[in-house]
Amino acid sequence: MGSPSYKLAAAITVPSTGEFLVVRHPRPPSPPDEEEDYRRFVDSDLYDLPSAPLAPLAGTLRSEVAIGGADSVAGRLDLSRLDVSAALDQIFDQFGLPDGMRGEWRLLKYVEEAEFGPDAGINTVYIIGSLESKLDAPQESCKWMSKESALRLLSEAKPGNDRIGQYAYIGLLNSELSSNHTTSPALPSQEYPPGITLVPMKSRTLAPFRTTNLVVVRSTNGAGGSTCSEFFASGDALLIDPGCSSQVHAELADLVNSLPKSLLVLVTHHHHDHIEGLSVVQRCNPDAVLLTHQSTMDRIGKGNWQIDYTSVTGGEKICIGNQELQVVFAPGHTDGHMGLLHVNSNTLVVGDHCVGHGSATLDSRNGGNMKDYFETTYKFMDLSPHVLIPMHGRINLWPKYMLCGYLRNRRAREASILQSIENGAQTLFDIVSKTYSDVDRKFWIPASFNVRLHVDHLNSLHKLPKDFSLENFKESCGVHFIFRWAVAYVHSRSSPAILAASALAGGLAIACALRRN
Repeated sequence: MGSPSYKLAAAITVPSTGEFLVVRHPRPPSPPDEEEDYRRFVDSDLYDLPSAPLAPLAGTLRSEVAIGGADSVAGRLDLSRLDVSAALDQIFDQFGLPDGMRGEWRLLKYVEEAEFGPDAGINTVYIIGSLESKLDAPQESCKWMSKESALRLLSEAKPGNDRIGQYAYIGLLNSELSSNHTTSPALPSQEYPPGITLVPMKSRTLAPFRTTNLVVVRSTNGAGGSTCSEFFASGDALLIDPGCSSQVHAELADLVNSLPKSLLVLVTHHHHDHIEGLSVVQRCNPDAVLLTHQSTMDRIGKGNWQIDYTSVTGGEKICIGNQELQVVFAPGHTDGHMGLLHVNSNTLVVGDHCVGHGSATLDSRNGGNMKDYFETTYKFMDLSPHVLIPMHGRINLWPKYMLCGYLRNRRAREASILQSIENGAQTLFDIVSKTYSDVDRKFWIPASFNVRLHVDHLNSLHKLPKDFSLENFKESCGVHFIFRWAVAYVHSRSSPAILAASALAGGLAIACALRRN
């Protein structure tokens, strides 16, 4: 997995006013003019503490910048081996501050990122310094902000308003407003926005990820009982997608036992990396209430949840103390897939509709549908979320940009699939091999699921050539595809050891396919 990288985030304050400097993040690039459909979906301004990459120093060099309190984390990090000076230069360039105003710095905190994957993570060093007085004319992209104003933007978010990023909250503000939820050291986590904690837990998920994000929602007012009105369901805590593998069921049990007994559990869909911990939740808290779609419950099975559940279809209001959430019906990945909007922070939990890296695979065997996927994506964009939380990977702070990117990629892939068909491809393998020729063959099997759904979508739009036989195509989707993929995969590897292992893997895949049929 490699070694983590580092970032430096600086809180620059004025003690006399209690304000701190934030910088507006540059927006991702706008879509080309010809993509007019996407240009109306623009994320609102995002302000955060200034930050910069923190690179290691070469050889025996040591940082010349003294950070007060750095010895408190000496067992985990040697700050003297990182180029703090270069990172500060980048930070001050963002504000246009002169060298003489740099003053003294002290360590605020050091945060090691939880294992969101697929990379080794980004650990952040937070430092704090102060100015005697506010800058008279900071650069246009910067502004002073009080903690109260920042917390209000985080916890009383309105679509389209300015947003506050995770560095400001995690580094400076979360002691001011906290859900008081802590996890054990064995379960590194991240709380952002306020009231929402992500706990990536080891699961039997697909590569390149290794974990599923368990989402924990708790009240931020410290008092029990719901403060919302006219709710469908309420509790003192909410778990979303307890899908960890048996290796960490003991840690999940500890977490569940630490939560209030008035517990709701929402499952976005039925895949094992989202439900494998349900039995642990039920054992630790038999009174927990499960919320999910009927189609999902039909596939979960009694081995995971043995008591009653409450069916949701979308639009239901959930209250967790002072936290309000709304269930969003989000078919596409599966036919019973659900999302959840955290109203207070305007944060959207998207299940497996999106992932933190790459693109999501749709499950054609359980109601996955490309038309539904497109419609759900537009539904998500119309909600104008400030933060997007996938169940695999990091949060995304540019939700509309990400969702537009998914639409562009899906449409481009569908156009490529249609072109392959028009050029004579008739079988699933022919289409996959032509359309995904630039993709490692080990990813062709999950890609084949999406190809089947794209072909169905093209058929529903009456775009398939008249000489394309849908019946013959479907017949090529089983063992025929697995066998041809296994042969192609073996030939793509040159090492004898890899060839042997690939042949074995292909044989096992064929055997599994035969058993299914």
